[in-house]
Amino acid sequence: MKVTGLALVPPPTAADAPRVTPELLASVLARYSRSNEGLAKILERVDLANPDESIDRILKFVDYGHASIGGLTGGLGVAIDHVSMWLAYKIFEISTMADGQESSTRYITMDAANLPAAEELGVPDDLAPRWRELMARAFAAYHAEYARLEALGLAEPERVRVPRDARPAVVTRIRKNYALDRARYFVPFATRTNLALVQSSRMWAQTVKHLDSLPQLEARAAAAAIREELLKLSPRLLRHSGAEPSYQEQARQELAAAHRLGLERLSAAPLADAVWVKVDRDTPPWLPEHQPVVEALRHRGNRYGQCGPAIRRMRVTFAWNNLAIAELRDLNRHRTGHRYTPLIQAGFYLPPEVPRAPNAGLLADQLGLTRELHQRGSPAYVYSLLLGAQTPFEHSTHADMFIYEAELRTGMGAHFRYAEHLSASLGEFFRQVPDAKAWVAEGTAEPE
Repeated sequence: MKVTGLALVPPPTAADAPRVTPELLASVLARYSRSNEGLAKILERVDLANPDESIDRILKFVDYGHASIGGLTGGLGVAIDHVSMWLAYKIFEISTMADGQESSTRYITMDAANLPAAEELGVPDDLAPRWRELMARAFAAYHAEYARLEALGLAEPERVRVPRDARPAVVTRIRKNYALDRARYFVPFATRTNLALVQSSRMWAQTVKHLDSLPQLEARAAAAAIREELLKLSPRLLRHSGAEPSYQEQARQELAAAHRLGLERLSAAPLADAVWVKVDRDTPPWLPEHQPVVEALRHRGNRYGQCGPAIRRMRVTFAWNNLAIAELRDLNRHRTGHRYTPLIQAGFYLPPEVPRAPNAGLLADQLGLTRELHQRGSPAYVYSLLLGAQTPFEHSTHADMFIYEAELRTGMGAHFRYAEHLSASLGEFFRQVPDAKAWVAEGTAEPE
């Protein structure tokens, strides 16, 4: 694991903009909120050549909590190389205020050499050889299925949806993606990836605190590495980022629930699709909503347009019983509201084009290892999962953000399985809010 931190300063062309460190920015803005002098006057008393002295002087005067000041640091960028897909998923789950990116499965190395060592992940010593052998078999299944599907796409080109008049290079890319997007369910969740996030000191402190409170060794190692890097950029405001009892207790209870549910529902059979959507349109009696739904939606030119209050005030919770981890990794990155999953294997998804029988032995052995880790109460059970493992997933947000996600994940270039899930949730949303149907652009996931 390698962590690199980045802090922004004004561009060279902004000659009159003060070049301040993240903590000096936060302290100056904190002082600004307790003054009517204006920012220029405050900056006159700041020694940019000796920022630490100015920071300490201001923070001594301004008795705000560290969290409120930490939120003023601006964006601190952190790149985290060579972590498991599980850790990337977890960081995005808990960093609800971050902007970020993760390496696509289309560009990372699909090989057993691209796995962290078993001891880094906390896999019990006596199960480590079994885990390594299973992961190697999973990668072999991925490569075999990828090669078969690529050949199938060439032999039967009508299987692959290719835009009319597409250039040869585009056709080749779409055919490769057709194979990868269907073979990827054999990829181990422990596979290494890279991610980068940008958020304030306040949110970084919360993220690191949460990571340091989790039972997985990899999470705590990441917390230490991220903290070490961020202390170079924001030393005062990252001090409050150690493990904390309330976080630890909630993590303990969530792990116990995952083990219980995991053992109850553990299965390698495919789980039939089911979707649940709850729309709450209630408003307080002294502030009713007068805008029709149609007026809230019809003025948008695309999914980035502004929705009216009739949609923005509407709460939506949507859930699937069987979201494969392959889809969970991306849908989990929609930041608004709250997401929840026990992260268990309640079934195993394979697309219709992928035969189950040739891989029955692999799936049975993977199931056995996951069961053993659950029975031992090991937090490392997450590293025995493959991307085809199906888990319940719930997301609560507001209707404008739900519609944005649904339009995005059914639109041009969307993964075929995203489109199936979001189309099902949209259907249930339209049943409850029928006036929205004509004004929401449900797509068909045509390739781009």
